[in-house]
Amino acid sequence: MTPSSATANQPPAHRFSVAPMLDYTDRHFRVLMRQVSRHALLYSEMVVAQALHHGDKSKLLNFDPIEKPLVLQLGGDDPELLAAAAQWAKTWGYSEVNLNVGCPSAKVQQGRFGACLMADPERVARCVEAMAASSGLPVTVKHRIGIDNHDSYAELLNFVDTVAAAGSQRFIIHARKAWLEGLDPKQNRTVPPLRYDLVQQLKQDRPKLLLELNGGLETLENCQQQLDWADGVMVGRAAYHHPLQWNQVDRELFNDEKAIPARASTVLRGLMPHTEQWCRDGGKLFRFDVLFVVLVF
Repeated sequence: MTPSSATANQPPAHRFSVAPMLDYTDRHFRVLMRQVSRHALLYSEMVVAQALHHGDKSKLLNFDPIEKPLVLQLGGDDPELLAAAAQWAKTWGYSEVNLNVGCPSAKVQQGRFGACLMADPERVARCVEAMAASSGLPVTVKHRIGIDNHDSYAELLNFVDTVAAAGSQRFIIHARKAWLEGLDPKQNRTVPPLRYDLVQQLKQDRPKLLLELNGGLETLENCQQQLDWADGVMVGRAAYHHPLQWNQVDRELFNDEKAIPARASTVLRGLMPHTEQWCRDGGKLFRFDVLFVVLVF
């Protein structure tokens, strides 16, 4: 695989990001998190490239400019469809595109994408190369350390080397393997043991690659400990369930001494312009009720 000339626009390392989570990281939650951190990298929910090709692009892609920097996460295994989706990401103003190679759900497996793609690094490489060439945007990959019994360090290294040669220089690694049969997605987030040591070994062996750690990071202190060696950290449900727990991120991880730690009241005030515009455009308020409960409790 020869790196595409379009991949010269490489993404920077991001010290802290909030993971893409289906049914959680919609545009409303992202606006909420932007009140908590001005610097965190935010991700969309996974958008399936085929759905984007056939569906309502505005519904799938629209966002509030305050959410940026914002990554569009894509699901798929067809380089042509993913290339077209990456073009739309650029048109809509996303900062980066990310390919999902980590989701173990049965539905995703039926579509032949997500974590099962770790068994086919060459296909992932073709997808990455096509996405980068079509859009010029930075392309990153979020993946596991392995799947089923294909979980050796040699297989992980081969996957990363193959995809890096296609142009992805930043990898977000969920430090658990995925069992494609026998465990549901929730169990796959907790049952397979965390193997930070494998990701750390990968960073030692490939120091020029940007590696961000995901999985099991529940507190700011946890994140700070891993940032001694990782280029960045990504948190998931710990951010959704306790957003104000991360109100020191900008000060502690981004060295922004002017950042004022958010409180529930300031987050709510910050949400109001977005909420009002959403209602003017015909949107419903029920989603915000959920966010207010999450924020307060």
